[in-house]
Amino acid sequence: MPNDAASQHADIQAANDAETMSKTTKDKAHDENEIALEEKHGAGQVDELPELQRRLKSRHLTMIAIGGTIGTGLFISSGTAIAYAGPVGALIAYIFVGSIVFSVMTALGEIATFLPIPGAFASYAARLVDPSLGFAMGWIYWFSWASTFALELTATGLIIEYWEKTVPIAIFIAIFWVIIIALNILPVSFYGETEFWLSSIKVLTVIGFMIFAICMNAGVGQEGYIGFRYWVDPGPFQRYLLTGDDQVALSKFLGFWAVLIKAGFSYQGTELVGIAAGETQNPQKTIPSAIRKTFFRIIFFFISTIFFIGIVVPSNDDRLTTSEGSGASASNANSSPFVIAANRAGISVLPSLINAVLLTVVLSAANSNVYSGSRILVGLAHEGLAPHFFTKTTKWGVPYYSVGFTALFGLLGFLNTSNAGSTVFNWLLQIAGLAGFITWTSLIICHLAFMKALSARSISREILPYKAACQPYLSWYGLFFTTLIIITQGFTSFIPNFSVEQFFINYLSLILFAVLYIGHKCVTRVPFVHPLEADIITGRLEMEGLDQ
Repeated sequence: MPNDAASQHADIQAANDAETMSKTTKDKAHDENEIALEEKHGAGQVDELPELQRRLKSRHLTMIAIGGTIGTGLFISSGTAIAYAGPVGALIAYIFVGSIVFSVMTALGEIATFLPIPGAFASYAARLVDPSLGFAMGWIYWFSWASTFALELTATGLIIEYWEKTVPIAIFIAIFWVIIIALNILPVSFYGETEFWLSSIKVLTVIGFMIFAICMNAGVGQEGYIGFRYWVDPGPFQRYLLTGDDQVALSKFLGFWAVLIKAGFSYQGTELVGIAAGETQNPQKTIPSAIRKTFFRIIFFFISTIFFIGIVVPSNDDRLTTSEGSGASASNANSSPFVIAANRAGISVLPSLINAVLLTVVLSAANSNVYSGSRILVGLAHEGLAPHFFTKTTKWGVPYYSVGFTALFGLLGFLNTSNAGSTVFNWLLQIAGLAGFITWTSLIICHLAFMKALSARSISREILPYKAACQPYLSWYGLFFTTLIIITQGFTSFIPNFSVEQFFINYLSLILFAVLYIGHKCVTRVPFVHPLEADIITGRLEMEGLDQ
């Protein structure tokens, strides 16, 4: 027995020695890696980073995200959601997609508060996962904002044409192009303040519509008392009429799925909080607060708006789908479900008011387009994935080369003044639409890699400035459904018959992303980032210095 005890004690001691040696080896490798990263990135020194200045306040950050999300998708395209899936189907779809957005926002929040760096998305992907992913994700996300900027400029001309049809649209495109550039060349605090007030107008309009819908539903107007009449007739769910009336069950499911895709497009822009992280005051406190406020406010606005539209406008009203397939030409008050509701109530003065609000909507969106696109270029350049001159800034911290290059793509708006050009323009818009889902998927992948990097360094998530709940399960949940939507969003290419043209229109963005990724990987042959080699130093030290 004594011999057995001695032998057992020796075994335990040997195991402890081996564990200590393993830990020492791991710590040594970790220290060597930290030193190498500090030598590579200048130990997170501020002067190595693009000289963007932290001038955005918490209220700016919140309104930037709200302003980037509440746009024509809510004011116009929300009507097609009711027409496709019915009032209950659309409501369920928006709630479900809202849960996906929550997974993306919380994942982004953990990284952005720990690493509040310029051009966050591309930098996170390049540092944590794969430089090729950062390259492909960053450039396609930039292109989506740049091409959308051209759309918004076109929409401004079409909105003004509602009142004045004698002046060519091209003149208004040129005027607002200059105005948006001027706003983005000024210090970022001017951008934040402009976005704050423009977004406030949108928020007040949405709240005003909710109050109006309650009154209309209660009996104000020529419709009389409505209640939940339209949930009964024409019904809570609608058919998606692709294959005719002979496949009712299948068509109802497709209608619901089509609304999931539209809801996802409408929610895009919430991630702008991450882009603005590099120019935010006290990011450890303002970013978590902005993420929480932004998410719940956007969910409230979108879900409430869909609910109220569904109880005051029947899903079989033909005017709900007048904007479908019309591109920018539908961007006026007549195709807004807000106006359709007002017309059904017998109020004729509302279209002009809604049209004026739509003008602020598209100006706000155009403002955000240039801001977001330019900051993504800064991040790409900082990671060596774009020319370095994109990091150059004015004395007040504005990356003027990045702003100018992004703004140049606004000139594509002139394409939409001709019939031939509008076809090309619609293809560009398809790239912009799917790019948002690709970005969400990539962000969640970055978060999963971020957690692995923390684990490799034995860093507890408890010390993070912002700790998301239900992780990593929530990120896996978001990753599964964003990937599924990306794959299936082009189902109209296969039903009822396969269409090559529709296939390329629906999947052009995904194809372009794959070409960018594979091309960069083949040229550079850069390996995937090992969790222990992921750079979670540069930018973090700068952030800690701000709080001292």
